[in-house]
Amino acid sequence: MPDDKTPGPERAISQMEQHFGRYRARTIVDASFALDGGAMFGVVPRPLWGRVAAPDDRNRIALVTRLLYLEGENRRILVDTGLGDKWDDKRRDIFAVESQDGGVVAALERLGVEREQITDVVFTHLHFDHAAGTTYRDQDDELQLTFPAALHHVQARHWEWAFNPTLKDAGSFLVEDFSLLADSDRLRLLDGGGEIYPQLEVVPLDGHTPAMQGVRVGPRGDQALFVADLVPTSAHLRWPYIMGYDNEPLVTLAEKQHLLLPAAEDGTVLIFQHDPEIIAARLRSTDRGVEIAGTLDF
Repeated sequence: MPDDKTPGPERAISQMEQHFGRYRARTIVDASFALDGGAMFGVVPRPLWGRVAAPDDRNRIALVTRLLYLEGENRRILVDTGLGDKWDDKRRDIFAVESQDGGVVAALERLGVEREQITDVVFTHLHFDHAAGTTYRDQDDELQLTFPAALHHVQARHWEWAFNPTLKDAGSFLVEDFSLLADSDRLRLLDGGGEIYPQLEVVPLDGHTPAMQGVRVGPRGDQALFVADLVPTSAHLRWPYIMGYDNEPLVTLAEKQHLLLPAAEDGTVLIFQHDPEIIAARLRSTDRGVEIAGTLDF
């Protein structure tokens, strides 16, 4: 991975915070990793996507797992759990996984938050780059929940899909990442969109994987939108830039237009979960779609 694309430890936690309605928000980079550039940009040819995401000698582009940490309404909420540390050497090499300054637990501790104090984990979806940090192996090699007191929120349709994926996307789900939740009281299965707490809303999205969910924070006009793999990097703001990983790319296209055009009109802050450089941005509409009007760091 090119050095200039990989955030250093100093960026594991944003140096700033933002407020969206009733919530204080910080972003945390759990790890850097890399995926095949062609897979990340689907039908877009390399001469085009290579201008915005330079590949390494294995055709991989640099990415991060950026998580959202929220405090408000007497809750300490983490959106997704990142790549975790259950990686053998082979898979670590394939995906170029490098923990950023101790990963999410260490990052939370630097914010003064112990992992036992997290009240909620909101999963966008259960692909390994979003949910692997949900569990870890203890000194006896037994799986344990990383955030044992947290209620874990996921769409019911997606939960079922994660245990019964297709051959196309089976490699994206590692059951050991979330199986402990199945027989626990720490799982909350959601049936569609809406508020899970005041001013914290989930938005089901079906293009990337069935019942992925975006997360809206704050009231209209003072809002952030965490869209996960609908727009994984700022380059994916362009309508045709859709991942080959997506099960329903035309649904992704429609969902991008449905969410991004209004976001550009009302000043919603869009958070990029996998962009190694740009954390978040406000958008503006153009005759070709949307583009970045200004960036934010938090």
